[in-house]
Amino acid sequence: MERGDGGTYLGGGGRAASGLTDEQVAERVRAGQVNANADVKTKSVWQILGEHTFTLFNAVNVAMAALVVSTGSYKNVAFMAVVVSNLVIGVFQEIRAKRKVDRLSILTAKDVCVLRAGEKRHVPVSAVVRDDVVLLAHGDQVPADGVVLEGSPRMDESLLTGESNAIEKAVGDEVLSGSFVDSGAFAYRVTRVGRDAYAAQINAEAKYVKRVRSEILSTLSAIIRLGTIALVPLGAGLFARIILMGRYGYDDAVLQTVAAVVGMIPQGLVLLTSSVFAIATTRLASRSVLVQQSYCVETLARVDVLCLDKTGTITTGAMEVAEVRGDAAQAAVTIAAANEADANETARAILEYGRARGVEALAVTRAVPFSSKTKCSGCVTADGTALVMGAAQFVMGSAFGRVEDEVRSFPGLMRVLVVARVDGFARDGAAVGTPRVLGFLGIRDQIRPTAARTMGYFREQGVDIRVISGDDPRTVSNIAAAVGVPGAEKCVDASTLETDEDVEAAVAACRVFGRVTPHMKRRLVRTLREAGHVVAMTGDGVNDVLALKDADCSVAMASGSAAARNVAEIVLADNDFAHLPEVVAEGRRSINNLQRSASLFLMKTVYSAVLALVCIALPPYPFIPVQMSLVSTAIIGTPSFLLALEPNHERVRGRFLTNVLSRSLPASVAIILAIVASIATAKLMGWSDGVMSTVCMFQMFAVGIALIYRISRPLNPLRVGVICVVVAIVVAGTTVGAGFFSVVSPTFNSAVTSVAIAAAAIVLFNRLYDESVAEAGPRGLVGFLIRKLEALDDSE
Repeated sequence: MERGDGGTYLGGGGRAASGLTDEQVAERVRAGQVNANADVKTKSVWQILGEHTFTLFNAVNVAMAALVVSTGSYKNVAFMAVVVSNLVIGVFQEIRAKRKVDRLSILTAKDVCVLRAGEKRHVPVSAVVRDDVVLLAHGDQVPADGVVLEGSPRMDESLLTGESNAIEKAVGDEVLSGSFVDSGAFAYRVTRVGRDAYAAQINAEAKYVKRVRSEILSTLSAIIRLGTIALVPLGAGLFARIILMGRYGYDDAVLQTVAAVVGMIPQGLVLLTSSVFAIATTRLASRSVLVQQSYCVETLARVDVLCLDKTGTITTGAMEVAEVRGDAAQAAVTIAAANEADANETARAILEYGRARGVEALAVTRAVPFSSKTKCSGCVTADGTALVMGAAQFVMGSAFGRVEDEVRSFPGLMRVLVVARVDGFARDGAAVGTPRVLGFLGIRDQIRPTAARTMGYFREQGVDIRVISGDDPRTVSNIAAAVGVPGAEKCVDASTLETDEDVEAAVAACRVFGRVTPHMKRRLVRTLREAGHVVAMTGDGVNDVLALKDADCSVAMASGSAAARNVAEIVLADNDFAHLPEVVAEGRRSINNLQRSASLFLMKTVYSAVLALVCIALPPYPFIPVQMSLVSTAIIGTPSFLLALEPNHERVRGRFLTNVLSRSLPASVAIILAIVASIATAKLMGWSDGVMSTVCMFQMFAVGIALIYRISRPLNPLRVGVICVVVAIVVAGTTVGAGFFSVVSPTFNSAVTSVAIAAAAIVLFNRLYDESVAEAGPRGLVGFLIRKLEALDDSE
């Protein structure tokens, strides 16, 4: 049979000579026995829209906006701009990543050659049916499980098993979907299609929805839940208290109540988090790193265990000639060139070696292709010289003892080939005569040139590295040692691990795991996570899908299987593992800056909730929504966004909630006491509601600027500029924008009193802040409050 690309298939006759008829194909299609795509899919656009739209955060804000609209005061609905912006940013960046990953799947899709009604036809993989005769050759991917009818190919099953060595197949042997033809041409009959195929069964186990694992997201969700629970009784109580005073009508009561409860939901922090991660994903995309779930940037920055699949991450998946001894070079290049039409990875490595060093192949009169029976290949040159190359034990036969010491002197990560002259070849390709050794070749997996540097980075950052592979553990151990993986000599054959106790002991003691099945990979990742580690997993094959799903953060190579790409949070579009340090750096910048900026948002969340409670006893609430918008813009939004973009590659330390509360609670306490003092003074001195509101705003501005100053230390030009911008916004909002923001000019007495209260509040804030950020941890009142809030967050 001829190959569809012009080559020749082995054999002829039998079922492979005719294949199914069109009627038989149609019958199988009607019966559903067709190779429907069972890969793990990315989320649909509607799923992404739904996940971002139907949230508790959005529901609360829409409800508040509806109440404001009912009063006719449309300027007070300005807070919805934050909600809409957050929705647009989240949806846009996730859809963008989805489309790029989907495009990778389209680009890697190929039609397959089948034999139907006695003729070759090229059909999509999804059109293959059960009992189809499929014709494959070197480089083709198996579209569905089946049994070999003709030929004896060598199959690369690394995407399925992690085993990088080619597996030899003979007539009657099974081939699995997702594997590639390493060398040889063959025909096979399809036995399992679609969801019944081996790869699809693994994919099916990975189709559950993976929960986003993010401390920041968990903290935000807990705050929103608690705020929502608190705002119902607080809002209802405040609204009723204002109405019962008799001084205010429905409109005023709604505006004051909404101003109080909206401040309890950290809208700006949600938007800031989305924006910061969107900026991080955009920066990474420019470096060929596709982030499908933005919060995973944070997770990778917190990772303390990195699990690597050898093939495709540490190694490129190709082979290379690492060492040549004796006069083996020209003879090896000649043999490889003679069989170039069906070259396997080893032959391609030899040809590349010859091209790089200018080694010319000799003219040949006969090519002897690689045989799984003899474990060697060869050729006869134009001058009649017979050359053979292969595994030393097979080429040398009983004379292997003469070269054994030489073979064993090669480094352990190399596969050694002997090159020799022989008298000739029999009809079946077997070498004839006593081999005369010309030299030796050391072949090894091609290690990525950046692998050692990348390992060094994670080693310096205190990240524990585990190499998990389907290959022989000794081979994997040698490769891991070559790139500097600490403890690479501590390896184990995972096929010997039977009980949970065996797995736990191996995880604690070993750094390299060989002969690992897909389910064992997942088991190892789960064991590491159960031990309290934050685990990242890299992989490129179907065999990695289950582990990628269970890892805290998963990274896939674009050249790998579509299933691996679609389940991973991060896809390396150029297949370069060296980008991972850049992802970690982006994560650190994002998290460290977010922790600093989040203190401004949580300051408002805390004092808004407490102030609402206080104002039930001492009504009215001193603000309306538009005034809170000015405070949020000046003291929270502007400095947060500017400071969040600063370079910051410090290691992420401590819990997000603790780091944020230690800065925000001192300011919240100072603002609450200052506003309560201002309200009490206003009632005592008979100030108007407008004056009281303006004085209370001044207290928030004063303590807020003090907090910005403290979190900006040590000062640099950017941070000084941020403080100047904040002051400018405050001045402009209370003068030029006084009418819009309902700010009134204070009397002399109220101005003096306000300055005195603000000064006392700043002194109190600084004292509480020093106690809260002490090296030994938060102390005093703030320390007590933080411990209580942490306990509440843990219970959530």
